[in-house]
Amino acid sequence: MTVKDVQNILGARVLTGEEFLDRQVFSACGSDMMSDVLAFSKDHSVLLTGLCNPQVIRTAEMLDIVCLIFVRGKKPDQTIVDMAKEREIVVLETGHRMFSSCGMLYKAGLGGGAI
Repeated sequence: MTVKDVQNILGARVLTGEEFLDRQVFSACGSDMMSDVLAFSKDHSVLLTGLCNPQVIRTAEMLDIVCLIFVRGKKPDQTIVDMAKEREIVVLETGHRMFSSCGMLYKAGLGGGAI
């Protein structure tokens, strides 16, 4: 699945990284707790979160997460978007709740993988 597929499934808006929508993603993780995300540690993943702070970008960078999706209509500030742009991380936003977003991606074939 590509980031573009994820965008279409969720009806998400691209905030940065439009040039990277063709990247492959192999799994997803949904959490507002970055400690849980650190335990997930899968390459080429999508992270779904409602947490809008710079720690999300730092966590994504450490784990080679290629796409961040802010759920529940959360809107990251420009600092977060700029940090993601510098690191070539795609940032999307969707009005769907975390549970619904994860379910839609899972139904479309994107797994979470074992921890």
